[in-house]
Amino acid sequence: MPVSRIIQVFNESLGARYCVHLKGGGAEPFYRAAKAGAWAVIVFRADYSASALHEVAHWCLAGPQRRQMDDYGYWYLPSRTATQQAAFEAVEARPQALEALFAEAAGVDFRVSSDDVARLPSSAFKARVAEERRLIRTRLPARASYFLAALTKANLVNAQAGSQRIAEPQAQNA
Repeated sequence: MPVSRIIQVFNESLGARYCVHLKGGGAEPFYRAAKAGAWAVIVFRADYSASALHEVAHWCLAGPQRRQMDDYGYWYLPSRTATQQAAFEAVEARPQALEALFAEAAGVDFRVSSDDVARLPSSAFKARVAEERRLIRTRLPARASYFLAALTKANLVNAQAGSQRIAEPQAQNA
């Protein structure tokens, strides 16, 4: 599913329902909390589908208090010590697991990320993400469940439209 469709699916489903707008083109991901009647904005990196799905996963998992703060009240470290990386992985497994489910529904490749270009994700972190993916399927937050269903439906519609375009010339030749 192209990123433009992911944006459309989000903005027409969750975005309209919760007054939040998904937008690409960011140099870095950023969540701007709603202020003074303006909608919240989830900005994802460049035009990457994976970044869009990852940032939506964070939004789906953030609680009401976190969603009232820019970037959910967290700060970003461009490089980390081993201890800081371990702390990052402890809180990042769940969003990446949810991103994996979204990616599957959207037909987008998923790769576990250490979020550090100098460091590949460890096998332990990959295993933790896989375990979280198994667990989160059984207890999806409401917003995540809603978006997963919307992505699945949109991907199914896209697949059916594609097969109809392919089938039409064959029917004309018959």
